[in-house]
Amino acid sequence: CGINAPNGQNKQSWEVRVVDNPEVMNYIKQVMVEAYDEKVVGCFRGAPVMVFIARDVNYDFSAYDCGLMAENMILSAWSMGIGSCCLGGPARFMKANPEANEYLKQMGFTENYDLLLCIGFGYPAETPKAKPRNAAKVKFMD
Repeated sequence: CGINAPNGQNKQSWEVRVVDNPEVMNYIKQVMVEAYDEKVVGCFRGAPVMVFIARDVNYDFSAYDCGLMAENMILSAWSMGIGSCCLGGPARFMKANPEANEYLKQMGFTENYDLLLCIGFGYPAETPKAKPRNAAKVKFMD
């Protein structure tokens, strides 16, 4: 579903890595816990599958393309009863922390691709109501 998302000039300016190995996710989580003094125990929100999406830094619209890809994946998963959580914090941490960065290198993204976000997928334990939205941010123009 993700690779069928709309994207600028059909550049498909993303690369994706799927991780379903609990040992890998526990390793990254443990590195985060040690770095942040145990404040991130749920960094992957208990998801059994993580999808890491990187963008092509040489294409100025690649972040938008990755966002569209992520949304396609999230909406499609929900239609099949699979929950998701889009996360930027673990991606940012993996780029900045030397220990976590070693695993990021193992993901083997092409040289000009930069990890942008990750999405956790799994069966939801809860379905909380949507938080309020500010409709005043939308204005119709004459």
